[in-house]
Amino acid sequence: MLKSLLVKDYMTADPLAFKPEMDVLTAVHQLLEHRLTGAPVVDAEGKLVGFFSEKDGLKVALNASYYEQPGGPVGQHMTVQVKTLSDTSSMADAVELFVAHHYHCYPVVADGRLVGQLSRTDALKALEKLW
Repeated sequence: MLKSLLVKDYMTADPLAFKPEMDVLTAVHQLLEHRLTGAPVVDAEGKLVGFFSEKDGLKVALNASYYEQPGGPVGQHMTVQVKTLSDTSSMADAVELFVAHHYHCYPVVADGRLVGQLSRTDALKALEKLW
């Protein structure tokens, strides 16, 4: 069943990740280039410190448009309170999170370090395996 499948078996193991000091425009370009809705932000040790999404990029663009403020670093615009999954979480737990929240993907962590990312598409692939 779905509880027997683990997140680590369906996640993207080497996801795109940003550093807090990266320029927002560079991050937006990489999201578009990789066709992603967001990416984790990690410090020099690989610890998760935030998440930068399309929505965060849109907020930056809106501020630049109205207030003529430059983009700045990702760390100033990222979401800091990030919901995550453990690499040993069941896919059932992951699917419950996707159903309960509007997020398109979750960073996957082990001991506070980013080890992957799980998207809705990844979760559907796990469900397809069961069907």
